[in-house]
Amino acid sequence: MEPVQTTSQVPNDIKATMKNVGNFQGRFNLEKSGFNENMPGHKTSHDMILRQQPRTVKQEGSGINLPYEVRKEMALMLDDHQCALSVSLHQYNKHHWMSEGAEGFISLHELLEEHIEKTTKHIDEVGERVTRLGGVPTAHPVTQHELSYIKHEVEGRYSIRDFLRNDLEHELKIQQMLRQTIKRAHDLEDFGTVETLEEVLKDREDLGYHLYSVLEDDSLVRGMNHLMDSSNQLKGDGNMNYSNKLQ
Repeated sequence: MEPVQTTSQVPNDIKATMKNVGNFQGRFNLEKSGFNENMPGHKTSHDMILRQQPRTVKQEGSGINLPYEVRKEMALMLDDHQCALSVSLHQYNKHHWMSEGAEGFISLHELLEEHIEKTTKHIDEVGERVTRLGGVPTAHPVTQHELSYIKHEVEGRYSIRDFLRNDLEHELKIQQMLRQTIKRAHDLEDFGTVETLEEVLKDREDLGYHLYSVLEDDSLVRGMNHLMDSSNQLKGDGNMNYSNKLQ
């Protein structure tokens, strides 16, 4: 028997996304701890009582029996993840608000709503783990973007496919960075962080799979070209045969 010829192709924009992810040199901001006057959201005048500087951990242990240095390293990595997830949430919100088109207005609108709910849940879980390790999660939105290893797309309206491709690139990069922290947490015997991030990673892989599947080359919607004649006129614009009971 002759081999069955396959017609599946990887769209060029997905290829470009995979290339971007392959070139991604993500790094954690472990050196950024405490107040920094050059960091957005750190320098201001107020009369509040300061109890702990940003991106530091409590010396006494916070009730978790891990060494100070382990808790600090893990808390800073987790805070970077929390910042990246917050950037991802902002971008998902934008794309959810701007869904349009035959596939987008209902089905993608609902898909992105699920992604927003999952991302909100993950931000809460990771932020709480930072606090349990004795840290201070970053909450200022400008500071979050500064510390995030992914960056929000440029402002403006773009095609739905552009939106989803940008979201897919975020998901793949987040997965890559989560695996780094899970491996490091294993090495440091911080198994609480391992368990937290393994659940987050599994969900992020599902979200990435959703986006990749939507962007693949097969579709029930092929655009309007099949309805146009050689003059780019709708084929139904001519004289209609009213004897045709389907019209």
